[in-house]
Amino acid sequence: MAHSPTRIAHREAAHGTFTSYLAGFGICLVLTGLSFGAVMSGMIPHDRIFPTIVGLAVAQLLVQLILFLHLGTAPEQRNNTVIFVLTGMLIAIIVAGSLWVMHNANTNMMPTHMSIERARAKD
Repeated sequence: MAHSPTRIAHREAAHGTFTSYLAGFGICLVLTGLSFGAVMSGMIPHDRIFPTIVGLAVAQLLVQLILFLHLGTAPEQRNNTVIFVLTGMLIAIIVAGSLWVMHNANTNMMPTHMSIERARAKD
């Protein structure tokens, strides 16, 4: 079955080029080197190392999402972006619900205001 040239060109437009992959790889290497340097050089105060690493990690995550996973607002990329956002929401709901259930179980199953003697007296 033959494919039309416009259909092949449209399919290839959704993927990155070698240059974009190489640029993304280079940016990720630089961000990783900056994170390593932030810890090892001692130039950043001790109380600012963690926020610096988190900021660099978020920057690297955004680079990878845009350049490698092709998330964006272009029509070819919308499906990937929507699936990624919905997956993130699902994970957030599961984690929040689990924390809520564990908190309520801890609060209701282990009352701290009751002594052992008082609990035994209610039997």
